[in-house]
Amino acid sequence: MGVTGTVAPLAERPFRLLWLGRVSSAVGDALIPVALAFAVLSVNHSATALGSVLAVFTLARVAFTLVGGVVADRLPRRTVMLACDGVRAVVEAFTAAMLFSHNMTLPLFFVTGAAFGAASAFFGPASDGLVPQTVSAENLQRANALLGLSRNSLNVVGPAASGALIAVAGTAWVFAVDSASFVLSAFFLLRLRLPAHARAAPNNFLHELRDGFREVASRAWVRASIIGFAISNFCLAAFLVLGPPIFMRHFHGARDWGFVSAWGGIGAIAGALASGRIRPPHPVSACFAASVLIAVPIAALARPLPLIAMAAAWTVASASITIGNTWWETTLQRGIPAAVYARVRSYDILVSFVFMPLGFISFPLIGRELGNGATLLAAAFVVALSNLAVAFVPGVHEVTDTHEPETPRAHAHAA
Repeated sequence: MGVTGTVAPLAERPFRLLWLGRVSSAVGDALIPVALAFAVLSVNHSATALGSVLAVFTLARVAFTLVGGVVADRLPRRTVMLACDGVRAVVEAFTAAMLFSHNMTLPLFFVTGAAFGAASAFFGPASDGLVPQTVSAENLQRANALLGLSRNSLNVVGPAASGALIAVAGTAWVFAVDSASFVLSAFFLLRLRLPAHARAAPNNFLHELRDGFREVASRAWVRASIIGFAISNFCLAAFLVLGPPIFMRHFHGARDWGFVSAWGGIGAIAGALASGRIRPPHPVSACFAASVLIAVPIAALARPLPLIAMAAAWTVASASITIGNTWWETTLQRGIPAAVYARVRSYDILVSFVFMPLGFISFPLIGRELGNGATLLAAAFVVALSNLAVAFVPGVHEVTDTHEPETPRAHAHAA
């Protein structure tokens, strides 16, 4: 009897190795958000400092995303992923060493954040573009759901474990574990062998960027969606940057922030399970309708609700984010030709995250002037309204779950 359900893609060996690599690195990554926030706050006790570090990481990711998309369409995607794993392993090992020796400074957080963000910019388009090459078409949505389910399962225990590890041993050990996780990821990727993938002959770099832009600009559903994601991520930055300082004042710091983050992981697991089983007739529209719920934890933080209520709010939002991401990524993989997919995905990432650094820097300043409560309520209102609006954009609503790739605008000969 064949493997069925959510785990069916694991029966295909190429995807199984890719999945093992992604899960390996996700083990360390599940620990890092809590550790990074409180490592920075231990060096500089301000939300502005934390926001600046998060902004540098995101800016580096955004700045190199388009380059990463072109590289992922030119070079073997597995090779790109291996190089990124190597860079990130070194960065995290260096951070751990500096923390162990008590020599870590805010400028060094900027340097390591920029290096890690740049590597992530190359990894994202390559990794996403590799998924359809490792799994059959009928298992593609299940594969995306399983990747999300696995990552989010680790996010249940990761934040809480990170908070406990910080309390017992300090933040340095968390970064050391993350470094080791990238080495293990590279081990599995080295064992992944795929048939040669036909590629269009390399063109001028700027021409390839322009071709990728044309692919995005020619599709109304992609244009509207990435603008919606940009607004959502900008508003979500308010929760991520104001949350840790608020939890230091009103709760028990890293321990309780880790507790809330862990419940977010539980919500994400539920979202991944649901997204692997539900195929809405209009998946992109459904993605944005679900994403209205991102407003819930942002509003809950405005006048901090009890800890259990905060955890419940983040659980609901995390479920909606995971469901929406699975439907979006599957539709993009189905609707964009493979030869230009990484470039389209890089524009998706670029626009989606381009305003997040501004949010990380501006929300602490706005909160200082207007108060954190008013700032968070405004962000919650904007994210709810924008997602609802995008869900009803005609071009978005017209995309169905049987959407097939169109011929590339600039590469009609692409494989």
